This record gives sequence, C-alpha cells and structure tokens, in this order.
Amino acid sequence: MSKLRFKAVAAAANRKPVEVEKPKEKTSAYFGNKVFNRKTMIQYLSKATFKAITKVIDKGEVIDRAIAEHVAAGMRMWALENGATHYTHWFHPLTDGTAEKHDAFVEHDGNGGMIEEFSGKILAQQEPDASSFPSGGLRNTFEARGYSAWDPSSPAFIIGDTLCIPTIFISYTGESLDYKTPLLKSISAVSKAAMDVCHYFDPQVSKIYSFLGWEQEYFLVDEDLYAARPDLALTGRTLMSHESAKNQQLEDHYFGSIPQRVLKFMEDLEYQSYELGIPVKTRHNEVAPNQFELAPIYEECNLAVDQNLLIMSLMEKIARSHSFRVLLHEKPFKGINGSGKHNNWSLGTDTGVNLLSPGKDTEENLQFITFIVNILAAVHKNNALLKASISSATNAHRLGANEAPPAIISVFLGTQVSDILDKFESSSVKDAIVVDDKKGVSLGVGQIPEILLDNTDRNRTSPFAFTGNRFEFRAVGSSANCASAMTALNASVAEQLRTFKIEVDALINKGKSKEEALYEILKKYIKESRVIRFNGNGYSDEWKVEAKKRGLDCETSVPVIYDSYTSKQSIKTFSGILSEVELHARNEVKWETYVKKIQIESRVLGDLALNHIIPVAITYQSILLENVANLQKIFTDPVKFQEMAEEQIRLIEKISIHVNAVNAKVHGMIDARKKANNIESEREKAIEYHDAVAPFLDEIRYHIDKLELIVDNNMWPLPKYRELLFLR
Repeated sequence: MSKLRFKAVAAAANRKPVEVEKPKEKTSAYFGNKVFNRKTMIQYLSKATFKAITKVIDKGEVIDRAIAEHVAAGMRMWALENGATHYTHWFHPLTDGTAEKHDAFVEHDGNGGMIEEFSGKILAQQEPDASSFPSGGLRNTFEARGYSAWDPSSPAFIIGDTLCIPTIFISYTGESLDYKTPLLKSISAVSKAAMDVCHYFDPQVSKIYSFLGWEQEYFLVDEDLYAARPDLALTGRTLMSHESAKNQQLEDHYFGSIPQRVLKFMEDLEYQSYELGIPVKTRHNEVAPNQFELAPIYEECNLAVDQNLLIMSLMEKIARSHSFRVLLHEKPFKGINGSGKHNNWSLGTDTGVNLLSPGKDTEENLQFITFIVNILAAVHKNNALLKASISSATNAHRLGANEAPPAIISVFLGTQVSDILDKFESSSVKDAIVVDDKKGVSLGVGQIPEILLDNTDRNRTSPFAFTGNRFEFRAVGSSANCASAMTALNASVAEQLRTFKIEVDALINKGKSKEEALYEILKKYIKESRVIRFNGNGYSDEWKVEAKKRGLDCETSVPVIYDSYTSKQSIKTFSGILSEVELHARNEVKWETYVKKIQIESRVLGDLALNHIIPVAITYQSILLENVANLQKIFTDPVKFQEMAEEQIRLIEKISIHVNAVNAKVHGMIDARKKANNIESEREKAIEYHDAVAPFLDEIRYHIDKLELIVDNNMWPLPKYRELLFLR
C-alpha cells in the first residue's frame, strides 16, 4: 500500500495544467446556448405557443396539454439540431443529488424503420420506477409507480447528448418524493403572502420573487492521491491523518494566486457553465489549502437551486478531466476549515423593488422595516426548524467548529439596522424612520477613491446575517441541496406574513389607520423577536450559555434536531406545502440517511484500522524489536544497553498501547453497531448511532494519528495531509 502512496505522490507532483480551449466569441454570445430558454423558444415556437408558455411560467398557471405538444415539438427540433439523441426527466429525489433515466428519441415508424419522436405527453409526465428512492414509508417496496412532471419555470438543457427536463417527483398517491415540489409550493406561498403585505404600500404589485445567490465552497485533490485514500473515496472525508505541520495558520491561501492547474479547471467549468446559462461570476482561493469557491449572480430561487445541483455535477465531471477529484463534503480534513454553501436570499417585486433594501422616503422605509421585522419574527418562531433544514451527519462536523456558524440559529442585523429597530420600538406613528444611504469614508490618500461603507458590517460567526439588501443563510452545508433550507425559509416567512396580515387587518377593521395598525403590530414583533438578534461572536462559549437563557434551540444531536420538522409550529409553517404525513416521512428518510452515513464511516474506519494501519504498525514495531535484540547482543552491559535502546523500547511500548487501543475500540464500535442495528425505530436507531457509535470514530482516529507520527514514513500506507493539501 505504501508503494501506491508514493506512486500517487509522484504522479501528483508531475501533473501539468490541462489546456482548455477558450471560446472564440465573447461570453454573452454563447451564454445559454445549451438551454431552451426564452431566447431559444422565440425561434422554435409559434407566437401563440410562446405567449402561452411564458404566461404559464410568469403567472404559475396550469399548462394546457395542447400547448405542451407544441412546446415538445419545438424542444425536440432544437435538441436534435444540437446533437441530442436522448432525453430525461431530471429530478431531485430525497438523496441530496439528482436522478435521471435516459430514453432515446426513437419510435417505430410502422414500416420497419425508426422515427425521432418526442410528444407533449412525454414532456409533461413520465413514470420512473420509484421503488429504489427514499420515501420514508410513503410507498411500499412492491408499489413501484411514481410520477415525474415537467417544471416549465426551470428551462430544459442539454448535457452531452441528452436533453434534460427539470421535473418534480411524486408518489402514485400524490405525496412529494423530492425537494423541488415543496420548494415550488413554498415559493408560491411566500409570493402570495408577501404580495398581500406589499399592497399596504403599493397596490400595483402582482408578484413577489424569492431570489437566491449561492456560494459554493469545495476542495480539489489529485485523483491518484484520492484513489490511494479509501476513506475519501467511500465517505468523502479523511477518517484519519495527523495535521500537517503547515496548514492554514499563515492565512496565505485565502485570495492568493490561483494555482495554474486549478485555474484551468475553473476556466473549463466556467465555459461549460455559461453554455448552460449558469451566470458564474466569482472564483477564488478559500481559507484552507486546496480549498476554493465559486459563486454566480443571483437568480430566481427555483432556477438557482437547479443550477447549483447542475454545477455540482459538472464540477465532479470536469475535475476528472483535469486529474482532480472535487470534494463537496463539509469537513473532508480535520484541523482546517470545512466547506459551506452560503445562501444569499432576498425578496423582490415584479415592479423592480428589493423588499430588503432601504427606501428613499418614510413610506418605503416602513415597507423595508415591515419585511425585516417579519423575517426576524419568522426566524424566531422557526429557529429550530431552520436549523433542522441544514442539519446532516456531514454538516455536523463543520457547524460550531470556530470556522462556521454555531449550531444555534440567530440573526445578525448590524449596528445601524439594530438601532433603527430600537428607535422604531420606542417611536410614535408620526416619527419618520430614515435609513442612511452608504456613507463615504476618505482615506487621505490621493490615488485611492473614497470608500463607500454599507449600512451593515458582516459577521462571519452569524448563521443568518443581514448584509445590506439580503439575508445570508451561512449555515448551509457544501454538499446540501439548497432546496431544503430555502423551502424552510420561504415557508417560515410566508406563514409569518400571513399572520401579520391577519393581525394588521384586524386592527384596521377596529377603526385604526393603516399606519397605526402597522406600527402597533411591528412594535410587538420587534419586542417578541429581540431574543433572536445577536451581533456578537457566535463562536464564543458565552453565546451558547446566553442562547440557552434566551430560549433558543441549542440541541446538537442531529437525529434529535430532526424532531423540529414535526413540531406543532413546523406543521403550521408547512401548511399547504408539506402535509404532516409527508413531514414524518421525510424525517424517516433523514434518520435512515444519518444511520447509513455513520454506519459506512465506521465500517470503512474499522477496515482500514485492522487491515492497513495495525499491520504496518506491527511491522515497524518488529523492526524496532529486532534492533533492540541486536543492540542487546552488542551492548552486554545492562546499563549501557538500557542507554542505547531506551528510545526504541519507548517507541515499542507506545506502538503497543496505540495498537491495542485501536483494536479494542474497533471491536467496541462493531459491538455498538450491532446493538444499534437491532433497534427497529429509525429515530431511536439514529440516536443510538449518534450517541454510541459515532464517538468511536474520533477515539480510533486519535490513536491512528499518533501511530502516523511514530511509524516510518516510507512504510505508512496512506497519503498524508501534507501531500493531499499541498500537491496541486
């Protein structure tokens, strides 16, 4: 195995950047040329069909089957002209990934030949086998039927030779088996609720959009080094390895010069992303060595979620063509930063107003405060649910590790917005609230222009921070489907806005003016939600104590955190989006997934410990024993022998201590796993895996990492951190 390690190191050290052919046209000329977007639809659809389908997309109306036939004909023509030979319904099952089944554009022509065919019926609906996808008990194994149905609001696209059609995925009895269905319902719910509130300020508003801009963090590792690490290949993270002497402590990687080999990968990814209509804008080195980030311009929430899933798939494919493997796990390496996926979320009107941007007059500022306060109230009421929406076995390694937000949901507003709410709470209805525009700061250096300061600072320790014109949900994990967090957030805000509207209208019906009613309810919400506001250091132990005093959810056990999905508040929040039955089913899936992730990690670690690490450690120990025996032959004086062999004997003892500990703990972990596997309840099994099995992973790792420092480097079988992180 050590030979494999050194071959991998040599291969990685000698890699050259892969040249990427740069498109001849400027980006705007080829952007979206593999997407059946409006620009393409105008060319391939009749005016009547184009008008009808854009109305379906913009107004959320049900598509007519006759229109679907016309769209399918145009889509087929475009796809065939662009080299597509197959099509697939592309959906998001409850696996955090995507699913697809490819069918060819062929049917019998009735004369012994074949004809390219693609009907409106096939476009609108298909019946993939649902038996092997997680359902949480919504369907029995022998009941295989599930339906995928076209989502016209997310345009079809071509990958390779396949036309991919974004779809929802539901069971035979209508329950959602995916992430997209509840996401679309939550987007509709928050649009309706926010529009009703907007009518207090602008009756012309007819639709509210929820926007998402994600920031995808990831690691790149050479493919040969990756192949020599079974734990990386099977679990996505290193289950052992001592920290490198140099990691991120010099802070020299963040925003540093991008390594040439990595830059070529990024260029390749950008070109292909642009063809698929993904507006990638930012690329840079992240904090940890071999960690990077990419971020697009924000999009409508549903489209942004699809694009993130698509780009994660693209990253994995393109990385391999550059002899890399991309790591999307939240914590692939111990001792350095993990990876997140910040979700920048906002609401905007069809009249072009960002509801989270301060206005120019009292009326607009009152609207701004209305939405800020209602979002605060929504996060306060649903802080446990929002935490559950981003919790997983993998993200648990990152949250609260002094590199990412803590496992406590709070809101950072910044000094100015906090002061505004404090003033509002103590003001009268006649007082005008003025939100300062950006303030200029002169640095006193002639060549450098005046710097504009935003009306909020940034707090990297906050899981949910207001950053000037949006909220940044920073706790989302790098491997996650953004739909989980966005569905919970949209649903929470929608439910809160509905409650707000009812309470305000009740006061208006009692004779109060609109302004008086708004002020009274907003003041109440500011007071009630004050406990969710925190502008301090979320990493501190003092905050954990304070958060508990405030009554915020401080649970850290992932299986127990999932209970929040089926609380009375969550059932109310998800009304019309996910039924109570669906919520319970999703929890079953989450518990089962948690168990499987920890189970796989424990099996992989046990195998590596017993079959890779212990044999190597014993082999090295045998060399030391032979050395001691030879020294005893040479140095017959016991005192002299003790002096000459003291270090070797000390190492022999240490190796025995660590080997015995690894062996005992691996077998203890196996016993704990067997006990947990006999538990019938998925919830109780997940809790047992969290409490009794998972702790062994760190305990076993501790002793293996100590052995790594002792055993001869030439014998150690697995690539070390200095090789994984600094060979690029």
